Amino acid sequence: MLTNPVLVESLVVFSIVLCVHSVIWNQLSWCAIALAIQAFYVQHKWDRLLKSGGAVFQFRPSANSGILPACMVMPLIGMAVKERCQDSGNVFFERFSLVVTATGMALALFLSLIALGITRPVPTNTCVISGIASSAVLYTIKQILTVSEVVEVLEVLLIFVYLSLILLYLLPRCFTPGEALIIVGGISFVINQLIKRSLNASEAKGDPVNYFLLVAVVGSLLLGIFFSLLFCFMESETWVSSLFFHMMTAVLGLGIILPWLALLIHRHPIMWLLDFMLHSQTRIYLLGYWVFLAALASVIVLHQNSKRSSMSKKHQASTLVRKYFHLIVVATYVPGLIYDRQLLHVASVGCLVVFMLLEYVRYFRIRPTGQLLRQLLTLFLDERDSGPLILTHIYLLLGVSLPIWLFPGPCTPKGTLPGAGALVPYAGVLAVGVGDTVASVFGSTLGEIRWPGTKKTVEGTATSIFAQIIAVALLLIFDGTVNLNTSYSWIVGSITLVSLLEAYTSQIDNLMLPLYLFVLLMI
Repeated sequence: MLTNPVLVESLVVFSIVLCVHSVIWNQLSWCAIALAIQAFYVQHKWDRLLKSGGAVFQFRPSANSGILPACMVMPLIGMAVKERCQDSGNVFFERFSLVVTATGMALALFLSLIALGITRPVPTNTCVISGIASSAVLYTIKQILTVSEVVEVLEVLLIFVYLSLILLYLLPRCFTPGEALIIVGGISFVINQLIKRSLNASEAKGDPVNYFLLVAVVGSLLLGIFFSLLFCFMESETWVSSLFFHMMTAVLGLGIILPWLALLIHRHPIMWLLDFMLHSQTRIYLLGYWVFLAALASVIVLHQNSKRSSMSKKHQASTLVRKYFHLIVVATYVPGLIYDRQLLHVASVGCLVVFMLLEYVRYFRIRPTGQLLRQLLTLFLDERDSGPLILTHIYLLLGVSLPIWLFPGPCTPKGTLPGAGALVPYAGVLAVGVGDTVASVFGSTLGEIRWPGTKKTVEGTATSIFAQIIAVALLLIFDGTVNLNTSYSWIVGSITLVSLLEAYTSQIDNLMLPLYLFVLLMI
């Protein structure tokens, strides 16, 4: 049994769900256990569909479906945030977290229904288990949500259906079913929130930073879908098409996206952004430091490509070289988390927009830089970049940024959470920037004992855990807001579980690991 990495991955996820259940003992935690059990059975059906080629769309090869770990991400995040908001007495965000939990469970059940519907012969036992779990979840949703909240869940589900059809058709082999659930489900929720707040723009209140995130994500996605459909009918590599791309990007950005943001924040977005960035001397220093690191990353890319000889065009960058960028991310995020988290929030959103626009330029081969980007980034491809898009660097950015974006600021009057919760914004840095980097480097260079059924090594996992514990100790020294009290054993256990998940999962670890560490530290 332990030689099957999928079963061990499932065992680790079940352990995390039970850890959450041990802290949050209510209807939702029981529903999470029922959802995990049915997802385990459905995952087997999805894996069989992928191996037989019976899936409707083309998913990422050389990976299992990842249904179980993906199904639990959004429900567990919602449950963890709800507990923190309930403790602080913030009723609005407590209800919002309930909607997040119910939405995650509804999306997971919908994906399970698809697998059962296209599996032949019909898996009777799995259908019975899914039916019982679905009944428990739907009954609980009926009990805890109002009518308007149920409608909101259905709206997200509707957006998810249509967006899945569009993205999985346009981007074959880019995602596993589980990755598609997390990414498309998250985008669907963001789109629904933006529509809801735009319809009530006259009453819109809240931090402009949060609106900036919503508009930036949705605007960038709409640009990609627009140009994907447009270039189905015209050649994208000509100078005329490239000029049209740049003009339409400017028109849509200045004519739709910026006015949309202005409607929500009740200020001119560019003036707000300038005032925000120049608010203090610390922000100017941080921005200058980040520009230097961005230039350093560009130099590394150019240097590695210059080492390519004409005789080694198929040469790929080593694991050690790729982890340089993880170290640069750590050097970028840690000062921002210590000195100015709001600026880091805005800067990470801006960086995501830039990454997406550059990927559009590379993918469509927009002149004059499209072909150059394609040549430069090909060196850093790995087996997970099997589709038309190169998403590894975007996943890395999302992995370290999501704990910051998801942090429930309104539920923390003092700006930080007590105990292990103080490390929540650092979840991405710890799991991906430190843990994954150390595991990969030490495992590939010094590792000899492999975990059964995987390419990962015991030495890599052990050094990963040790490095993250050292990183936590350093944060205690340099970040005065971190006060762990007596939660050391919980932190070590959480880091160990997430490191074991990294050893056995075939999903995008840059995306999955920070979210699970976020949940464990939050509760």
